[in-house]
Amino acid sequence: MKGRFIVFEGIDGSGKTTQAKLLAEYLEGQGKKAVLTAEPTKLPTGKALREALGGKVKKSECEMAVLFVQDRIAHNIVPEDGIEALVNAGVDVICDRYYYSTLAYQGQSTDYAWVKSMNLSCPEIRKPDLCIYIDLLPEQSLERISKGRDSVEIYENVETLTKVRDKFLSVIDDLSATDNIKVINGYRTPEEVAAEIQKTVNAL
Repeated sequence: MKGRFIVFEGIDGSGKTTQAKLLAEYLEGQGKKAVLTAEPTKLPTGKALREALGGKVKKSECEMAVLFVQDRIAHNIVPEDGIEALVNAGVDVICDRYYYSTLAYQGQSTDYAWVKSMNLSCPEIRKPDLCIYIDLLPEQSLERISKGRDSVEIYENVETLTKVRDKFLSVIDDLSATDNIKVINGYRTPEEVAAEIQKTVNAL
């Protein structure tokens, strides 16, 4: 039996990384094999992407979009622990960020249709069985971020987070006819959010 490919998305502070870990623990508790992964990856393509994101290497927005696609293809097709190999081996793969993030960011700063086509038309980029978008208002996100840290990064402000959330919601609206996307209210206790996620995954 094949495994399932589940993606988590959300703005900063939404709790997606925490919920991805909780889901993996839950699935393993059910006797299933689960692997956590993330994008950018730890592969050479992901390293190049991180260097560009960190400003070490200057890249245009179009180059960034292509780098994300290259890293995503590698993430899918790496022979031993790529998404495709793991799913075919019966492992549930849980990924923190996927092409929804690329469409929300590079899709707005370059040409949306081009970025969408590169990701959704590529035979080596697997469509998730489920995308869980944890929705949080920017004010709620900042409330959480400020509780967890001594300082808030410059892009972590209401205006920026509002724009990012709006981008994500437009991507979700655009892909809702082709992708299985579940929007979950993240402004609850981690246990309440996890319970709804578990129910959603069990229904797959």
